Amino acid sequence: MIYITGDCHREYRRFNTQNFPEQKEMTKEDYVIVCGDFGGVWSFEKEDKEEKHLLDWLEEKPFTTLYVDGNHENFDRLYGYPIENWQGGKVHKIRPSVLHLMRGQVFEICNRSIFTFGGASSHDISGGILEMDTPNFRREIKRLNRVGIPYRINHWSWWAQELPSKEEMEEGRKNLAEHNNTVDFIVTHCCASSTQQLLGREEFEDDIETRYLEEIRQNINFKKWFFGHYHDNQNVTEKEILLYEQVIRIA
Repeated sequence: MIYITGDCHREYRRFNTQNFPEQKEMTKEDYVIVCGDFGGVWSFEKEDKEEKHLLDWLEEKPFTTLYVDGNHENFDRLYGYPIENWQGGKVHKIRPSVLHLMRGQVFEICNRSIFTFGGASSHDISGGILEMDTPNFRREIKRLNRVGIPYRINHWSWWAQELPSKEEMEEGRKNLAEHNNTVDFIVTHCCASSTQQLLGREEFEDDIETRYLEEIRQNINFKKWFFGHYHDNQNVTEKEILLYEQVIRIA
């Protein structure tokens, strides 16, 4: 079985047995996929007590947890995990059954081919990206907090790796070409530019990733595309599904 859901932001109550009773019939060969903003690897320099508890709790679940990255992940630490090959693609193994599905990969899971591409632009940064080593750092934080303007701190709550590199995008093209540009499912955090326009959210603008995903949308044959990021549950088109708290079965 494969289930899929949207952003977690380090809140995993949707996976307890009361909210997700289906897990009673699942094994480690069944999967739950999170469409980004997983938040499990977030602590500044190393795994702290809270992070260890959350990840160990997921590891003890009967199913295997998979996720693509969102824009709210600690990429300094996430990209520090060793890269392993799994089910035809590259992963970061956070726990034996908690895996980060890297960008531009095609996985074969439960006889389904799944293309994965995490990342997105943070939009909650109207106050800017602050640098911790600037002289007025604390004063600026106090000012922004006082007036209620959202901001992020470089290498603390924001990372440039939230958007893809040229190498990641090219690897995606190459891996899709090797699968005849045809997959069953696409799993991302944000969506293609034209799909984003259908959502009608003025705070979300086109960027290098939405344009890349638009290229994928125009050139790849797929059955369903699942994504998060926009904090809603909605069938945007017949084939493109936005997820947030909802957990649905796809295989």
